[in-house]
Amino acid sequence: MLSSHQGRVAVIGAGITGTTTAYKLAKRGFAVTLFDKNPYPAMETSFANGGQLSASNAEVWNSWATVLKGIKWMFTPGAPLLVNPKPSWHKLSWMAEFIAAIPRYENNTVTTTRLAIEARHHLKNMARDEGIDFDCEDRGILHFYKSRAEFDTAARVTDLLKKAGLERQAVTPSDIKKLEPALKGEIFGGFYTASDFTGDIHKFTNGLGRACKRLGVDMRLSTEVIDVEATGETVWIHSLPASMKRARHRQDERIEMFDQVVVCSGVLSGHIARNVGDRVNVYPVKGYSITVDLPEIADQNAAPWMSLLDDNAKIVTSRLGASRFRVAGTAEFNGLNRDIPWQRIEPMIDWCRRHFPEMSTRQCVPWAGLRPMMPNMMPCVKQGKNPRVFYNTGHGHLGWTLSAATAEAVTMMVADGARTPQKLAA
Repeated sequence: MLSSHQGRVAVIGAGITGTTTAYKLAKRGFAVTLFDKNPYPAMETSFANGGQLSASNAEVWNSWATVLKGIKWMFTPGAPLLVNPKPSWHKLSWMAEFIAAIPRYENNTVTTTRLAIEARHHLKNMARDEGIDFDCEDRGILHFYKSRAEFDTAARVTDLLKKAGLERQAVTPSDIKKLEPALKGEIFGGFYTASDFTGDIHKFTNGLGRACKRLGVDMRLSTEVIDVEATGETVWIHSLPASMKRARHRQDERIEMFDQVVVCSGVLSGHIARNVGDRVNVYPVKGYSITVDLPEIADQNAAPWMSLLDDNAKIVTSRLGASRFRVAGTAEFNGLNRDIPWQRIEPMIDWCRRHFPEMSTRQCVPWAGLRPMMPNMMPCVKQGKNPRVFYNTGHGHLGWTLSAATAEAVTMMVADGARTPQKLAA
């Protein structure tokens, strides 16, 4: 089936970045079609992340310390950072670019932090305007450290974050006890960021999806984009019902014409980019989480309400309402593998039992998601070689934190492109 329209924008991917992009475009008056192979928004990487909206965690990973840790932990199954030693050209090229970005560590950290601070306002405004309940806890985020060396390293990061306009406060063990009485264990000190907050990314994205529908966005869910073609005059989107993808029934293929397209396809963005002549070197960095159910009052009282970040274990937590506690972390370089091995989940459960011994972990749901990460740890927000193609992808572990700001940025790019048609003919 072939249909054509003018003045329309296709957004590919209904995770947090795609849904916020569709919403921002619709608010600007564009006719938007949002594609996703899943029947609901936020069913993959945006389903069960750590929940933190954390400018205080905006430090990029590009450092020799990270490289050395990756080598050290390569053969340790439960390590916070795990690299499958099996080589692939994608992995090797990504890691080479990661190392090449080390000299830009400070500049990229400052830029990311500023973007995260800006994103807060956009996200809170969207939630307020659309009445979205996403289990938001506006209590700040506490980073804690078990040794003086870890604390001193964090102090240097704090100085860097301050350059970007972020204030976080050094706290003593007694301060930490007052901030979060439920936290147990030997702790040297920490840093508290009052302006950070947390929430359920899946609930927020679905609430925003409903707002998109009210604004007239064509929610093309359960629909997989199988090809994108871009010319100087138009963009063609080839799609199939998700159930037909493997069979590839040509009579069910739908080909539609759009004025512009925004690629928000997470770890699949690189494939789409190649189809239209661009290179977006996104690598799927797997992260894990457990959602601990707290059915009993005693468990609810024993779980923390403040969001925590244990830098040594690379674990973050969020309280999602009275009866859920989210624990997430680790980074795994293992291709498009979505398996959930027990040796990756067990350290998070042990961590809970160590720091919250009175909270039961008998009911917890494990999950894994593939973070779309660029080698320089910066989101890819740009116009492609074809000026009708745009990208809003590659946010890595900060998709929830940065998406509201990058959606605003790419919407401005699309609007500029729509106002200057002479660029599209070039």
